[in-house]
Amino acid sequence: MRLLLVRHGETVWNSQRRVQGGAVDTALSEAGQRQIARMAEVLRDEPVDVIVSSPLQRAVLTAQSIARYHPLPILTHPDLKEVNVGEFDGLCTLDIPQTFTEMLLEWWKCGRERLPGGESFQELQDRTWGVVKPYVETRSHENVLVVSHYFTTLSIILKAMDFPLGMMTRFRMDPGCINVLEFGKFGARLARFNDTSYQVV
Repeated sequence: MRLLLVRHGETVWNSQRRVQGGAVDTALSEAGQRQIARMAEVLRDEPVDVIVSSPLQRAVLTAQSIARYHPLPILTHPDLKEVNVGEFDGLCTLDIPQTFTEMLLEWWKCGRERLPGGESFQELQDRTWGVVKPYVETRSHENVLVVSHYFTTLSIILKAMDFPLGMMTRFRMDPGCINVLEFGKFGARLARFNDTSYQVV
């Protein structure tokens, strides 16, 4: 079976380089709206059996755009929300001397420490994997589309590939990217990652 993992289109806060966790429901930017329209066209011929989305508007709007070409209901799940970054919400990443991911690792200590007012990467991974695990284990659907967020998607990929949490600094995903995990006889394979090639017209 396949998991198509889509990150939502660019938001206003993305364009301003501001941290946005699962507690804030930021809107898509104009560029983000163009991204999801183009993404929907690119994915129109992809086989999709079920669509699952984070309930935050930036993800739901992305899922709705894709669903224009796939007559399926959108199942929302609160456990697909972005990581709760607590007091870091709204922080401009230009104001810190390292990447936000590196800063999070210092707080999380490889996933075991909660952010101030937020959660740990391990807690995030536990809840996100809980959403996709039934699809992976039962193979009830062959092609599952999951629309969510940066750290949400990354947590699923690391779990599926059996990579340690500390490896999250080795990956980067852009707004509106498409990722594909394939599950077969020998486990998971990352067949597509951070694909934004469709955005180049």
